[in-house]
Amino acid sequence: MPGAGRRATSQSLALAAMMFAVAMTFIDQTIVSIAAPDIVSELGLSASGMQWVINAYLLALAAFFALGGRLADLWGPRRVVVLGTLVFVVSSVLCGCVPSGDYALTWLIVFRATQGLGAALLFPAALAVVVAVFPVERRGRALALFFGLTGALTAVGPLLGGWLTAWTWRAIFWVNVPVAIAALVLTALAGIPDRRRGEPLDVRGALLIVAGMGLSVLGFQQSAAWGWDNAATWVCIAGGLAVLYVFCRCELRTRHPLVNLAVFRDRAFTVDALVLFFAMLAFVPLFFFASVYAQVSLSASPNQAALYLLYVFAGFAIASQWGGRILDKRGARPALRIGCALGAVGFALWAGKLTDLSMHDQWPYAALAGAGIGFVLAPASTDAVNRSIDSSYGEVTGITQTVRNYAASVGLAVFGTMLTHSMTDRVEETLRARGVPPDGRHAMARDVTEAITGNADARTPTGDGPAETAMRDAMPAVRLDFAEANQWVFYGMAVALAIGYFCALRHPGGRPADVNAAPGGPGSPAPATGAPVTGSHGDGS
Repeated sequence: MPGAGRRATSQSLALAAMMFAVAMTFIDQTIVSIAAPDIVSELGLSASGMQWVINAYLLALAAFFALGGRLADLWGPRRVVVLGTLVFVVSSVLCGCVPSGDYALTWLIVFRATQGLGAALLFPAALAVVVAVFPVERRGRALALFFGLTGALTAVGPLLGGWLTAWTWRAIFWVNVPVAIAALVLTALAGIPDRRRGEPLDVRGALLIVAGMGLSVLGFQQSAAWGWDNAATWVCIAGGLAVLYVFCRCELRTRHPLVNLAVFRDRAFTVDALVLFFAMLAFVPLFFFASVYAQVSLSASPNQAALYLLYVFAGFAIASQWGGRILDKRGARPALRIGCALGAVGFALWAGKLTDLSMHDQWPYAALAGAGIGFVLAPASTDAVNRSIDSSYGEVTGITQTVRNYAASVGLAVFGTMLTHSMTDRVEETLRARGVPPDGRHAMARDVTEAITGNADARTPTGDGPAETAMRDAMPAVRLDFAEANQWVFYGMAVALAIGYFCALRHPGGRPADVNAAPGGPGSPAPATGAPVTGSHGDGS
């Protein structure tokens, strides 16, 4: 039938368009980590400044995802996809054009943040498009492809970054241009319909959630520089959490809230969100810390560091397939428990092997850690969406993505603080053993820590002075110091997955009785469980 053929073609074009669009956003979560040493070296950034370049993107994602999901409902998902794509690709071009000089850090942070804003608009709208254009009987397979791509590209980002950085680090941003053009062209060809809800935007709620997340993550991020005993650190953290509390109180009293908090009355949804939070504390930060460790302690090139991270992806990819099948047959609870347990054991064993300084000996534990994450993300995210009985898919995706990306921002900040303090103490002890005078020892240890954490080339100091000579002699020991400092980070990731396991024990099990047939509002008709929104082969982001 010609009509049926046109519909099928339109659906395929729409799915391809959304996959191209989200490809950019998830690659950019991890691709910058592998290029960080080159960016720091060329632009003269500090380690803490480079962490803010990475963290700005994740913070904007966390802060604006709820707004993006709500705008997809109010303005129509196709319009928001186009808007988000344009914001993202223009910001990418500007990131790649950053000038050298005093304004380089500010430039990168600002446009990385607007990249995150574009991604936050784009992703929930893209999910709503896929749900809208596919009938119930074909939706599960379409979303499996959609979710599978997002999970894969989060892990593939470092590999692509290694290849592009060999040419120029600026290419990691410019590569988004052809992808965005393909997404926009396919979106136009697909003729995607828009469905809008005639409700006002909760501006107060949007401002509160952005302020609350920004303040709290600022406190975590600056804890390394300010110190945990500094009042400013706790003012930011406590102040941010207080603003988020006010946000929740206001949302409960708002007729048309930015986030429908009533969805948390479902215990399974709440457990899914908690497990996602603790899994994401480890997942995105892992790519930054492991890539820098590979280049510093293992003396790996950027491309070799990217291949080192493929061990994680190998376990992730296999477990994602398996976890999705468990979800379809038995619900999310078994997969969440298995994934958190495997992840906790994998990260703990991997931490113990870091000081061996052998890439070959670490691959089974890296793969095991990746498998744990793979088991968790698809079932937790998809089960949460399936339980959005009285909310739109855009809105619920906004909630789960806010949780995930806020966790990633907090993880980068907290683990970065752990690494900085532990590394500084170890380098200071190494310098003491080599006779460096005590008056300049701490400052030199701090400088070495900043240089190595931000610049994975770990260049040997030049100069003929006694301090420089001692530093050159100490470089092999410093590489071991960095491995020992990273052990605390990886043990912290193991603890995060262990907490996730205890949360998973509270999951009620089973599969939700209904799922929404379309991204509508409260009272939208929902099909039977026989056609769930599955994520059998992917991340379920």
